[in-house]
Amino acid sequence: MVFFMVLRNIARNKKNSAIVALLIAVIAFLFFIGNSIIGKSNQGIRQAFVYSLTGDVVIEKKGGVTMNLFGANTPVIDEYFVTPTLPAYDAVMQIVSGENGIAGVTSQVSGKAVLDLWGVRESVLLCGIDAAAYFTLFSGINLEQGRFLQAGEYGAMITADRASRIEQKSGQYPQMGDPLLLTSGGTAGFRIREVPLVGIFTYQNPGQFMNEIVIVDPQTVRALNSIQVASSADIELGDDKTSLLAANPDDLFNEQFSVSQDDGEGSFSVDFLEGYLSETRENVSITGGDWHFIIIRLNEGVSSSAFITSINKKIESYDVTAVDWRIAAGISAVLLLFIQALFNTGIFLVCVAGIITAINILLISVFRRTREIGTLRAIGASDTYIGSMVLLENVVLAVIAGAIGIAGGFLFMRWANSLSIPISNELLVSLLGGEVLALEFLPGVAGLSFVLAVVLGLIASLYPIHTTIRIEPMAALRQG
Repeated sequence: MVFFMVLRNIARNKKNSAIVALLIAVIAFLFFIGNSIIGKSNQGIRQAFVYSLTGDVVIEKKGGVTMNLFGANTPVIDEYFVTPTLPAYDAVMQIVSGENGIAGVTSQVSGKAVLDLWGVRESVLLCGIDAAAYFTLFSGINLEQGRFLQAGEYGAMITADRASRIEQKSGQYPQMGDPLLLTSGGTAGFRIREVPLVGIFTYQNPGQFMNEIVIVDPQTVRALNSIQVASSADIELGDDKTSLLAANPDDLFNEQFSVSQDDGEGSFSVDFLEGYLSETRENVSITGGDWHFIIIRLNEGVSSSAFITSINKKIESYDVTAVDWRIAAGISAVLLLFIQALFNTGIFLVCVAGIITAINILLISVFRRTREIGTLRAIGASDTYIGSMVLLENVVLAVIAGAIGIAGGFLFMRWANSLSIPISNELLVSLLGGEVLALEFLPGVAGLSFVLAVVLGLIASLYPIHTTIRIEPMAALRQG
């Protein structure tokens, strides 16, 4: 009986009911479309980084600013920021390796340099990797030519996008074995390293800057980064530290490279020096120490936030911290959260304005039904009965409006996808996961949009209900 009266009242107040329903439907539509695009972008950018570069969790040294894999997340200081190495690397790695829910772990040392190949000079981001574990963690890296870099090998890999740019500028497409000249510099000087090209690769879903990355052996990156530890500060040295400056060079070499006369050879020779350097090079560890980051991939279903909370309690004393993929990815990923917050703040303001408008319209509807409501009170209708009737009217309107808003959003998506709109902006391509606009229906966002519509209807009903139950039976008599 009550539901029949609710439908009758909605039909009798078609104009006011239509305005309220349209208002709620528009808000639900905007919320659905906006958060669907942002949700799809969040999925795309997460896939771009987690499966190709950052993993789920990254461990880095604690500092005053948050870091991504190639510098500071604060643009103002990024140019002057030097990425610190991980303290107590072996101890931290041992703790990480003993954690549950981990699919794999690798390490990375990062840097920046200028690449020179066939006369083409470009700035690059250097990703010095532990090749023994790196490529097994990242399924988003696809080999196009050559082979993957191997553990202990000196070499580099460039993206197919960079190879194409070099071909356009030089007329020659890079071939395996070509020497890549890497140069880094600073106020104290510069370093140059030459490594062979071993492979060309693509990222399955390249992010905004990922095509600028050169994957290289960690030894080369460490050598290029060593210029950054030089200091321009004045240092006072004692006599014991400067005594060697006045020493005879022959005495220095004879002391360092002294050889027993029993072997029949001289005390020093070019052949002996080459042998000495060769032995020294072989004794240098090529796999340990001086890493900037530990990158962790988690098993599917493992919460990264819970893992970060747990691991940070265990590694806090080592002056390192675990962060999620978004911080490690950098500004583009963090910016998406800011955009989402900004958009939903705007939606909140629209909701406030919509609720105020809906309340005014519902109050007008209540005042027009004063005689009817007063009559119901006169024949014994309780406050609960009258209030529930008004509430049910508005809930029915909100349910219908929510369904209309979601249906309208779905049809809008299909229409937009049918246009096959091309995307040229590199950031938008990485966010939306392709060079053609493709909006995706997200059931979770649709559910939230429907809940939002119902909540708007409930909130807009509170004051009109309060006004309705205050109408006295005498009001019906006064209006005839």
